[in-house]
Amino acid sequence: MTKLLDENVVQQIREVFGQMKDPVHILFFSQKENCDYCDDARQLLEEVTAISDKLELAVYDLQEDAETAAAYNVDKAPGIVIAAQNGDQIVDFGIRYAGIPSGHEFTSLIQDILLVSGRDSGLQPATREYLKGLGKPVLLQVFVTPT
Repeated sequence: MTKLLDENVVQQIREVFGQMKDPVHILFFSQKENCDYCDDARQLLEEVTAISDKLELAVYDLQEDAETAAAYNVDKAPGIVIAAQNGDQIVDFGIRYAGIPSGHEFTSLIQDILLVSGRDSGLQPATREYLKGLGKPVLLQVFVTPT
């Protein structure tokens, strides 16, 4: 099987992952039918998680593992959850990808892994205080298209 990440890119990621502090758990959801990018997304995540021993990948089927998918609010395949790993506990920060994180989204994937590993969003104190005052959940979605 041809690798998606060449050795130059792997080395750059390895250097960036040198900043990782705590373990990160990546949950990947695929499905057997009607999923054009599931195999490529899984391969990409396998290659990325192989770069650092602070990364763990768990693979699920959207239908067969419907309870787990529902617990993480994943309803699309490929679906990706970037979560913290604290011992046996997975801490969900709500970071999701629907589709393969390629192109510009690949950089976002690497940055999200670093953010979760650092357990800090990087938000300013004033922003954190403002967000504490929100009275109900906010759903923030970013849509990206290759066109």
